[in-house]
Amino acid sequence: MGEQMIGRFALAAVLFFAGSIDLATANEKLRVATEGAYPPFNFQDASGQLAGFDVDIAKALCQQMAVDCTFVAVPWTEIVQGLSDDKYDMIVASMAFTEERAQKMEFSAPYYRSHSVLVGDAEKFQDSAPAALSGVRIAAAQDTIQAEYLQKAYGASKALLAKDQPGAQRLLLDNQADLLIGDAIELLSFLQTTEGARFGYVGDPISSEFLQSSAHITAKKGNSALIQKVNAALRQIKLNGVYDRINDAYFPFSIY
Repeated sequence: MGEQMIGRFALAAVLFFAGSIDLATANEKLRVATEGAYPPFNFQDASGQLAGFDVDIAKALCQQMAVDCTFVAVPWTEIVQGLSDDKYDMIVASMAFTEERAQKMEFSAPYYRSHSVLVGDAEKFQDSAPAALSGVRIAAAQDTIQAEYLQKAYGASKALLAKDQPGAQRLLLDNQADLLIGDAIELLSFLQTTEGARFGYVGDPISSEFLQSSAHITAKKGNSALIQKVNAALRQIKLNGVYDRINDAYFPFSIY
């Protein structure tokens, strides 16, 4: 994560000059939740502060909307319910759209796009098709779209669900799982670690209408006014170059 941490510091100047609005005059306050366990999108740095692509995008949006934002880390399995319980105003945590989630939350326009993949021993496994992986142990983070798809599409495989993505990665690293399913961009960070370097992508990216390839910011059901502001701010940070500078601090390619 060294290069990403350097990139975060480089963003400080960018975000300071990103908008023409002085936050000192902002009246509105927003509470923003993220997971804090999904690097490089959201994680806690060496000092315990929330960091990552999601966090920097949220800060840029807050500045663009002229609101004062506070951040809180919430376990993935609790994050949707906390929004319903008014513990925070919006979630910026790489949330994919599903019909079930849409019953409980309002979704913004996409703020990045990706694909789902399998990773593991790329010499032993070459095919990502369910028929080729009968009896294979596949790990996923629970309450994710990948976990749900794993249980639906890979019925002949053995699904192993961890509480979060680092937990699912640990199952693979400890040889308790043969493969890991997750987001391609997030897993790129894992594959670049010392421990994860021995693994690779297995087969082709998973193609499914169920596995949405876009991430969204969410607000409580009925709070469409906030989502409209978020969408307008998203458009603006794309136009003024702030989005691209944040993107480039974390990834060598565009994820929009």
